[in-house]
Amino acid sequence: MSALGQEARTTRLALAGIAALVCAIVIGVAAARLAGFDPREPIDSQLLVSCDLRFEDAGTGIVHVYTWPEDTLVTTLAPGEGSFIRGVLRSFARERRSRDLDGAQPFRLAQYADGTLSIEDTATGTLVSLQAFGPDNAGAFASLLQAGLAKS
Repeated sequence: MSALGQEARTTRLALAGIAALVCAIVIGVAAARLAGFDPREPIDSQLLVSCDLRFEDAGTGIVHVYTWPEDTLVTTLAPGEGSFIRGVLRSFARERRSRDLDGAQPFRLAQYADGTLSIEDTATGTLVSLQAFGPDNAGAFASLLQAGLAKS
């Protein structure tokens, strides 16, 4: 087989693999949704602690996190740090823009008696249970919650 034929075969196999992966993801998400999974589902547990935080994009990839309304600096996310946190915030920012809402309202991190951790956009009322995204991702927000509580 010529090198050109081998390259075309490899390209077709790669594309087929990508298509199979996309199909598997779509089927997995559809199955979870049909089974009733919703990361925005209300939490049926007693609230232990909560902290309101404000996130500020300082440019060049830096994000400052402040307590609200005290405005005490909690931490700074350097460029490349906190990718899950940034992704959640981008999602909330997109929803705020679609509703023409002010971006100044805080986000509420909360921990419940059953160990559940959530983030709520106080501007839109959207509540997301962070456990749905795995322990490492929830842990990123748990660290922010603890740091925010220590600064308030």
